[in-house]
Amino acid sequence: MRKREHGLLPNAASLLLCGLLAGLVVAAAAFPAVAMSGLAAKAGSDTFENLPTDIDVLPSPQISYVYASDGKTLLAMMYDENRRDVKIDDVAQVMQQAIVAAEDNRFYEHRGVDVKGVARAFVANQNAGGQTEQGASTLTMQYVRQAISYSAKTPQEVVDATDKTPTRKLREMKYAIDLEKKLSKKEILERYLNIAAFGHGAYGVYAASHVYFEKDPKDLTLPEAALIAGLVKAPGTNDPATAEGLPRALDRQKYVLNQMVTMGYIDRAAADAAAKEKLNIVGKRTPEGCESVQRPELGAGFYCDYLRRWWMDQKVFGEDQYQRANRLRAGGYTVISSLDVKTQSAAFKYAQQQPLVSKDQQVKLGQSNAMMLAAIQPGTGRVQALATNRNFSNDQSQNGPNTNPDKKGQKGNWPNTTVPMITGDSDIPGYQAGSAFKIFTAVAALEAGYPLATTINTEKQFVSNFPIDPKSPAACNGPHYCPKNSGGQSGPYNMWTGFGSSINTFFVPLEQMVGVDHVVDVAKRMGIQFNASGDAALAANPKQWGAFTLGVSATTPLQLGNAYATLAADGVYCEPTPILEVRDNNGKKVDGLDPKCRQAIDPEVARAAVDMARCPVGDQSATGKCAGATAGYARDFVKRPIAGKTGTTDSEKSATFTVMTKQLAVSGFLTDPDWPETNKDMKHPPVNYAALATLRDGLAGQPIAQFTPPTKDKAQGKLVDIPSVKCLSVDQARSKVKSAGFSVSVASAQVASQCPPGTVDRTEPAGSTVKGGPVALVISKGPGAQAPPFAGGNQNGDVPRGNGNGNGRGNNCPPPWVC
Repeated sequence: MRKREHGLLPNAASLLLCGLLAGLVVAAAAFPAVAMSGLAAKAGSDTFENLPTDIDVLPSPQISYVYASDGKTLLAMMYDENRRDVKIDDVAQVMQQAIVAAEDNRFYEHRGVDVKGVARAFVANQNAGGQTEQGASTLTMQYVRQAISYSAKTPQEVVDATDKTPTRKLREMKYAIDLEKKLSKKEILERYLNIAAFGHGAYGVYAASHVYFEKDPKDLTLPEAALIAGLVKAPGTNDPATAEGLPRALDRQKYVLNQMVTMGYIDRAAADAAAKEKLNIVGKRTPEGCESVQRPELGAGFYCDYLRRWWMDQKVFGEDQYQRANRLRAGGYTVISSLDVKTQSAAFKYAQQQPLVSKDQQVKLGQSNAMMLAAIQPGTGRVQALATNRNFSNDQSQNGPNTNPDKKGQKGNWPNTTVPMITGDSDIPGYQAGSAFKIFTAVAALEAGYPLATTINTEKQFVSNFPIDPKSPAACNGPHYCPKNSGGQSGPYNMWTGFGSSINTFFVPLEQMVGVDHVVDVAKRMGIQFNASGDAALAANPKQWGAFTLGVSATTPLQLGNAYATLAADGVYCEPTPILEVRDNNGKKVDGLDPKCRQAIDPEVARAAVDMARCPVGDQSATGKCAGATAGYARDFVKRPIAGKTGTTDSEKSATFTVMTKQLAVSGFLTDPDWPETNKDMKHPPVNYAALATLRDGLAGQPIAQFTPPTKDKAQGKLVDIPSVKCLSVDQARSKVKSAGFSVSVASAQVASQCPPGTVDRTEPAGSTVKGGPVALVISKGPGAQAPPFAGGNQNGDVPRGNGNGNGRGNNCPPPWVC
């Protein structure tokens, strides 16, 4: 009997408290200042009256979508939470009804707080003695709770948003009551459907519809809608995509269907039929990030990663990289990239399988060899393709060993890697590009007034004024840098023929004439970044960097391709960008992302350099001056006007080929990214044809664009004959050359000659040069003194960074070989 009496009192008290709470809530809706003034004793220092009414609601995290340049081809999705907001009108009516039946069957009757529900929950919880807890949150209150959580700016605010305290509950009530005054039921339901969690990585009804049934929410059927609505109560344990969660999800589905019958949304027959229908539950998590690109056949993982890295450097997306990353993964942006599907598809295809002219000429790439291709649009800097023969993946479980002897026991970068091999970063400065760097010397010479017709009587080995370690194989006559042509060429060459045949002993003297500092400055203006620490130090004080013109500085396919694209664009340099357009979650275009371009090279200089660069690829200059080509088959392969240059480092540690038209530039590198100083030969045919085929296929269907011919001044110039000073004394020679209007210096290195020791053997340059240009007197050390034999070197005229032991013979072999 006492037990019964003991139970009656608490029940009576519960009813009293429920009535009091109900009265307070009702009163709060109409007269908050009067009704709630005594609540502070129950709920801490905050009175209901003083609780805020306006929620500072920040947008819930949304998926950002990355598309190709056509705006249709989806490349990747970036998100922290798989969510995409939809309008309520794009949600099936049965889905709207199902969620109300599942979570708040009095939704259309209350004004934010369900007084009856509060009272019912209070009694139930009291009777349960703490064993279970029944909630009384309405859909509006649930939305408020999640909105507060998403809008939290500090960890403590996140805790406060979900902490089970009277203050939190009262705050939710106050917000809910106020929200119902501002928004319609339809608007509140829309917000709730977009913010709720549905399990299996799905947030919001759009994601849930696609994760479980691969359809839009407007197309959901009654049984599908009832199943999804039932997940909100326990999205983790009720996951229908798991064996454990499916039975619970189906039980919950039946509950929702019964509730819909009770509310008059459907009849019993429809509910029974829906409960019996076997559902095809897909349970496919939405791919996220660059490792899960949407079109594997495009191989766009490295492009996606480049875009992500680029985004992280853009201040328009946030004050720091944390904010920028958060906005990319939660801001709901629509990103139209500059990736061209046709060009990217070609680049990826030919990075895997090079289009050689016949099977018997196939060169099989070793697993460590990386074929890297970058394609960029001249005049905009928009990157149209990035591809390599690697998978963009962090899973290195199947990777082979690193080929670098200093990294024994470590995994290499084949077949899977996320290293930005094609674009580089602070840890990946790039690879030596070889003779492709001769273009910078040519541009510097043109800027200095030397025309393309500038002629140098080249030797098999050039004794330069640049200092070098006397022990270096590239040294001669003591500490002098002495490059050779491994093919044994010598004789007169101009810029057309010297570039076409890649003559080292033309370009090192030309570099000496214009100054290495000027050449390096040109390279910087055209986008070469010198990211390797040793290169950066030399570039900061380059006057003695004699081997620079032979491509001893590290760069990447993207940098080099963009440098050549600068010339194709008449000297306009544009920062590389992966973007056409970005729109925010409201569809507004993000400003400040247009191409960043500047006139880096005078247009007439750029056009002259391009005219010269037509020679190595089998095209012809506007004045018909080309003779000799290192890739003479290229023009016929592409079948449109092209310009470009091959490049090979010493001992063939890498092979590069950069080729351009007015519309597109492609740069290909073949090397070992694990060990750029590899002892394996990198042959030219694979990289040459991969770059050419990418250019050809990328431009398929586009009109043929002609290069603008150079002016007569830049092509032929106004050259002045240099007087002969053969075997004259230094004083006599100096006076004679100075009287002709030239500035005169004496070369520091002496050469073997038939002239008496101490007299002048020749001038450098010989023949003619620009009016007032520098002329060096080369001193004889007498007959019989031979230069040291050539040591080292290989094909195509490129050298390792430290010594400059290059050559650069003219290569005019039958296709596809570069000899």
